[in-house]
Amino acid sequence: MLPLRLFRIPFLMCLLCVHAWAAAQVPAAMPATAPVPAAVPAPVAESSREYVLGSGDIVRISVFQNPDLTTEGRVSETGALTFPLIGSVPLGGRTVSAAEALIAERLREGGFVLQPQVTVLPVQIRGNQVAVLGHVNKPGRYPLDTFNVRVTDMLANAGGIATGGDDVIVLVGTRDGQRIRRELDLPALFQRGDADADVLLSPGDVIYARRADVFYIYGEVQKPGAFRLERNMTVMQALATGGGPTLRGTVRGLRIHRRDQKGSLAVIEPSLEDRLRPDDIIYVKESLF
Repeated sequence: MLPLRLFRIPFLMCLLCVHAWAAAQVPAAMPATAPVPAAVPAPVAESSREYVLGSGDIVRISVFQNPDLTTEGRVSETGALTFPLIGSVPLGGRTVSAAEALIAERLREGGFVLQPQVTVLPVQIRGNQVAVLGHVNKPGRYPLDTFNVRVTDMLANAGGIATGGDDVIVLVGTRDGQRIRRELDLPALFQRGDADADVLLSPGDVIYARRADVFYIYGEVQKPGAFRLERNMTVMQALATGGGPTLRGTVRGLRIHRRDQKGSLAVIEPSLEDRLRPDDIIYVKESLF
């Protein structure tokens, strides 16, 4: 009697033959007729505006693996800066990346560094500044380190409008070689949410926050003095700001002393709903009864 393993070998060979015959009967897969959609390129992000070096800026320049070339200097009034081996380099008016490329090009062309990797780092920004003056908490000159700084951003750097400052500020500067003067109504700007009204700043701009308009009240009132004139303020609101008449005062026969544009003084008897004008003087007289 033959061993069992001798019968297994022919049986396995038959199975392999059947499997090969079945595979030969399956038709080849037809190529897909639907076109493969082309890959959609990713949107290219808009490059942000870079800082432009200006006269007075102090920069630190370093070259990778060349510590002896590390230099810190000031951009001159002509826009030039002296760098080792290559001498004077015109950096004023160039972006940081353009300045790096220019220094690298001159090092490579002079044969000083084969593949220079240059880094320009602004240390102190003095060339591109904006002045914030008037009734702000911290007036002074502030650096314009990027080109997406708006008026409200710079006012925040200056601590905001101080007590007694007006809501309308004045911006003076130069655009395309022409002098400009714009007035920005801050409350209206935020209420409307109009980003275009919040002007982008340029080097040399001046922001001025003027004194807010005031009115004066004296006579038989609780708190005589000078007060801020709010928008569309009426005589009644002004009386309330002054604490109202005293026990001896009366709202009858109120007088307002007002000067016109020519400086002429006029005395008028207003109603309580009349609106005040800047520098109006309200007199509350004593009651006869």
